[in-house]
Formats: sequence, structure tokens, C-alpha cells
Amino acid sequence: MDARYRAVVPGPRYFLDLISCRSGCPVRTNAGAYVRAVAGADYRTGYDIAEAPNPWVSVCARVCAHPCESRCRRGAIDEPISIRALKRTLTERHGVEHVGGEAAYQQESSLGVAASVNGEPARVAIIGAGPAGLACAHDLAYLGYRVTVFEGAAVVGGMLQQGIPEYRLPRGVIRAEIDRTVRMGVDIRTEWRLGRDGTVGDLRRSGYAAVFLAFGATRGRDLQVPGAQLDGVINGVDFLLNANLGYHVTLGSHVVVVGGGNVAIDVARTVLRYAEGERGMPPAAESLLASWGYDNTLIDAARTALRLGARHVTVVSLERSHEMPASPDEIDQAEQEGIRFETGRGPTQFIGESGRVVAIETHDVASVFDAEGRFNPTFVPQSERRLACDTIILAIGQTPDLSALAGDPDIAVTPRGLVRVDPRTLQTSVPDVFCGGDLAFGPRVIIDAAGDGKRAALAIHRSLGGRALARSPLRFRRLRVSRWTEDYDRIGRQPVPCLPVQRRAGFREVEQDYSETQAQAEGRRCLWCNVSPIFDSATCILCAGCVDICPENCLKLVRATRLDGVPQLDALQRALETSSAGGAILKDEERCIRCGLCADRCPTGAITMELLEVDNSPAASLQLFAEEMEAPP
Repeated sequence: MDARYRAVVPGPRYFLDLISCRSGCPVRTNAGAYVRAVAGADYRTGYDIAEAPNPWVSVCARVCAHPCESRCRRGAIDEPISIRALKRTLTERHGVEHVGGEAAYQQESSLGVAASVNGEPARVAIIGAGPAGLACAHDLAYLGYRVTVFEGAAVVGGMLQQGIPEYRLPRGVIRAEIDRTVRMGVDIRTEWRLGRDGTVGDLRRSGYAAVFLAFGATRGRDLQVPGAQLDGVINGVDFLLNANLGYHVTLGSHVVVVGGGNVAIDVARTVLRYAEGERGMPPAAESLLASWGYDNTLIDAARTALRLGARHVTVVSLERSHEMPASPDEIDQAEQEGIRFETGRGPTQFIGESGRVVAIETHDVASVFDAEGRFNPTFVPQSERRLACDTIILAIGQTPDLSALAGDPDIAVTPRGLVRVDPRTLQTSVPDVFCGGDLAFGPRVIIDAAGDGKRAALAIHRSLGGRALARSPLRFRRLRVSRWTEDYDRIGRQPVPCLPVQRRAGFREVEQDYSETQAQAEGRRCLWCNVSPIFDSATCILCAGCVDICPENCLKLVRATRLDGVPQLDALQRALETSSAGGAILKDEERCIRCGLCADRCPTGAITMELLEVDNSPAASLQLFAEEMEAPP
């Protein structure tokens, strides 16, 4: 029996989705466009593209989890493009960290499309000034709403300010990005806590047309093993809060960090740096709260421990090294700095003397999940091993503190202790009350939280009856040169510069900016996923010349009757059932490198190389994001 193929007939939206770095980004940054701008040394244009959909562009240039890179099609050939590093190339020249960078900001005036109440733009309240809350505030202000952000701490920024060590994210960058949002007219009120100072209902009654809840996950998870209550066993969330505020934390010389994500490694590395100098404690330190994502907590904890004076730091992880959720780059840097890893082992008890921890007992892990896929670690009998230590830091995840919602019982929560939301609109069980970030989905990375804020802003705009944004149509432009002239597919990935280990003292940034030569070389590795071969069936003679010449074997000529999933071809397929005529060219998008050889080879000109033009202005970026929200899943 002949093999059958599931196919689609492409339209404009199909080709937009082919820009996989863009579709992989939660805020839909057109990363490929700014990567190509770097390749051409057009840094201002590149910065404008990177900044248009993302109010945290300079922050993300340093600490984004870069899901765009995991989607980068270049990775199928050798290694993905260093998209985050190229973003930093742009922000260093035109972002808030650059002298005069404020002039580059595009969005300080609003679009003026907000819904009105009594002749004035509607008021919206946001609870929580972290990545999700401030991203929502930014986009609502850009749409024209009057926005007030209520923050329980004395300093804004949430996990950015309190959870990420300074050697990864300078505090001046955070403050400058927040200041841009404030200049758009956003009012931020600190030391106002939901539940203590008011409820969601109180805010609605005081005139706020909608509320967005984004106060994060601030409680660290405990580990239920014997000895967990001993002195010297501390929570990673509490530890990071104290360390980032400048409190002196006595750890001893041997620290064990339990967990598998990035935050714990950052903690270990920070302790080493912290011992080399005193830091001042902000006056409002005691009022600060923070939220951290699970995947980051472990690595941050371990790296901070070294900077606080511990000379021996060991990370104990249930996952084996290749399974750890922590970034491989972060693990590599931690190992360079002397942090040890015991992977595939789990803690079974903490050993104490005179009420204080002196050792941790671990066993080899037999399995992490049970047959139903639930987290339920089991251990290999008689594989115990003890490791002497002065402090154990638990970095095994966070959970929201829902006591703040006690005065709003109509807001439904899930069995996991999260606020229940519509996954597309982020609306809660209460009309015009929305929720996102860690509070709705559990700990997540910065760019996911920013995407939630963006999604919530547009959902609020639609819910309140705001005016529609002008549509920006997608257009194709035929390229006169169908094949690239350089061996772009052979340029190797440029390593991201880092400070040498011996110079990683204090809180100097470890990761550095590319040189211009490096940045442009890395940008030239882009496969131009916005360029595609377009096939004209009216002039195609089915000679298969394109199939023969394709260097990646991504084209295939088959009979049209062997295609499934293409309703547009149903009538044709029925007509061809008794005929030997009728073929189709199938293309594997994952393998295509946009070399243009198929277009050159075609004897009839049925194949042309065409570029999808996307308007990357702030307004058009927001509108495209809105359209994708409305599209069927």
C-alpha cells in the first residue's frame, strides 16, 4: 500500500508561523528580523524590532530563558543562533543601559483606543509589580488606559529585583526599564498588600473597571524528610531574598543545595562573590517580597552560596545531569567556579547534632515519576551516602500565597493552589478580573510572565469594549537574487564572551557583550525563515528538477491522491482516482535552508523565492499578537 502524507495548503498565517523564533517567543518578538539587522550592522533598526513587543527588552537581553533559541531552525543543521546575546548587542547600543538610550524608546505616547467610562479612559488595577504585572501595565498604558499598580513591597520588580543575582542582572537595568513604563503614565503604589489593605472587590467598587492579579509565587516548598526542622536548613526563596537585600547570612564552609534548576546554582555562585565585600541593605529591605521560577531556583541558590563565603558547595539533584531543568550554560559556569554536582540522588534525611544540621543523607534515585506520571521519587535500597555540611538550602520550587484572596472568595482556585483562569483570555471566575504569571500557572520564566501580561492587557481591552487596533496586512516581496552568495550555512556559532573565572569577583556581570565582528558573524548564520520558495502550480511541469537539486532532501514529488488533511484538494483527488495525472510537491519546512537552488533549477520559473514582510512597529506587533490570541488553537 502506498504511503500517505498529511499536508497543508499554506496561506499568509502559515508563513508567519514558519518564523519559528517568533512563534516560539511568548511576546512574539520577531527575533529573526533583529538578528539580520545585526548582521548588517543596522543596530538601531534591530533595537526597535526587539523592543517593540517587549517592555523588558534589556532585562531579557541578559536573563531570558530564550525559548526562541530552542525553536531556531538553525539548530537542525548545527547549533541555534545566540539570539539572546544578539539582543544584548542591540540594547548595549540603544537600550536603557546605553547613555542616551532613553531616546530610542518608541512607545511613550498611547494609541488612544482605550474604552471610556464617563468620558475618561477606563481605570485598571494591577496587583503585583513583577514581570507579568508591569508588562500588562505597559501595554494597557500604550492602549490608553489609566493604570495603577499595587505592590506589596517597597521596591518594584518582583523576581527581577529580588531573585536574580546582580552578576547576571544589574539593578540599574531593572530600574531603568521600570522607569520607562512609569513615564507612560503608570502609577505604582508600593507597600499596598492585597488582603491587608483592600480586596479585589474594594478596588472594583472604587472605580477600577478591571483588575489583573499578578502577585506571584512567594512561598518556597518544604521537603518532608526527617531533620527538615533542624537549624541550618533554610528555604531557597528566603535565602535569595536575604542575600539580594544585603543581609549577612552565616552559612559555614560547606553548603548543600537541593534542587535541579537555575536559581539554586545562582545562589551558590553568589555566596562566593558576596564574601569579598560588604553590601549595604536598602532601608525598605524588610518589606520586600519576591517570586521565583522553579527552573531557576536551584542554580541561583548554589551560585549565591559561593558568593556568600562557602568554600565547598554541592548541588544535589534528583535528575541526572542531562535531565536537569537548569540551563546547561549555567551548569557549565557553576562547574567552572568549583561547584560540585551529585545528580541522580535524592535526600532521605538531614542529620543533626545539638539541634543543628551537620550532614545530609542521600540515596540513588530509582525513578522520579510513578506509572501515572505523578512526581513520586523512589530510591535504590542500601545506596545511602552521607555528606557533611553546615547549611542545606532547599530550592525545590515555589507556590503562591493565596491568603491574600481570603476577602474575595468568588475567585476560584485549582487543586494545585493556583488561580483558575481561562487559558486564552486569562479571565478568572469573576468577570473583569484576570490573572497571570506564577499565580495562575505556577513558577515560570520571565518571558512567559511578560507574555501573560501582554495577553491579559489585550483581553481586558476587549472585555471593556476598547476600539480595535488597525490591522497590518502581511505582504510578500519577490527576491531578485534567489540564492545567498556566502556559505552562511557553514558559519559556526560564536561563543558568548564571559569573564574569566579568576576575574569573577564581586557582582560584576559574568556574561559579556559580543564584539561587532562576533555579532555580525553570528547574525549571518540566520536561515531567513521569512523567505520561502513559492510554487506556482499553473506553470509547474512536475519535472522533479527541484527535488533532485535540493541539498537537504526536503522536497518530494508524490501523487495528489496520496495526500491527507487537505480539504481544498478533495474534488481533485476524486477526479484523479482513475487517472495517472496529478502530482504534488511536498516540502519539509524543518529541513529547508532557504538556499534558493530549487528556484534556480526550475526550467519554467514556477518557483520563486519570496520574503514575507512583517510590520515590526509597536502598534503592528500588538495587533498581530491580538490576532494570534483570537485564532483557533
